Amino acid sequence: MCGRYATSRSNVDLSALFEAADETDGLEPDYNVAPTDPAPVVRVSQSGGGRVLESARWGLVPSWAKDPKVGARMINARVETVTSSNAFAQSFAKRRCLVPADGWYEWVRGEDGKTKQPYFMTLGDSEPCVFAGLWTVWGKGDARLLTCSIITTPAVDDLALIHDRMPLLLPAQRWDAWLSAEPDASLLLPTPSSHVARLELRPVGARVGDVRNDGPDLVAKVPAPALRSVDVEPIDLTLF
Repeated sequence: MCGRYATSRSNVDLSALFEAADETDGLEPDYNVAPTDPAPVVRVSQSGGGRVLESARWGLVPSWAKDPKVGARMINARVETVTSSNAFAQSFAKRRCLVPADGWYEWVRGEDGKTKQPYFMTLGDSEPCVFAGLWTVWGKGDARLLTCSIITTPAVDDLALIHDRMPLLLPAQRWDAWLSAEPDASLLLPTPSSHVARLELRPVGARVGDVRNDGPDLVAKVPAPALRSVDVEPIDLTLF
């Protein structure tokens, strides 16, 4: 899954990178984005048709939900069920977005079975990780909320040493299709191995485990034991 990530790029940088109109009030760096936190997303405007950069609350709240608190349980949408899920199917069909991040965190249990070593998966400072996302709007007027979810898929290559799931990472050549193409199974193809191979699997300090902590020190590299190989069971990816 993807349950915590970092995003530190400014609204100016992101709007330029994605050629999107900036509709945020500015973005503050957040090195410990947690469920229900605000985070930048890029989507296609329903009025003008161009790309817009906005801030959305992480955790999709379906329009039929009675309480926005349900969003805390809907931070991720699985590729295996996104096309049939009552919560996510309509957004996959009509409301897809890009979720830019510096990288994301996962935890690996130590050999003692008790301690956990956090890792930060990142492409470094040169470019963001771009997650395939979904969005929707819940409520009206002052209660209106723009919310989002991140698509997850079975982990591939060395990422399987960290966790059996990963965000669906989109290289730049897949951005246009994700935002605008008709929905079909090709949108949910795994991240190319060539893109995954460029990721750094960086061990970081334990402070990231507390959502109250923030700052660039959370993504600083620390010494850690070598990763051990794991067996990952194949998952049926029959989507349509």
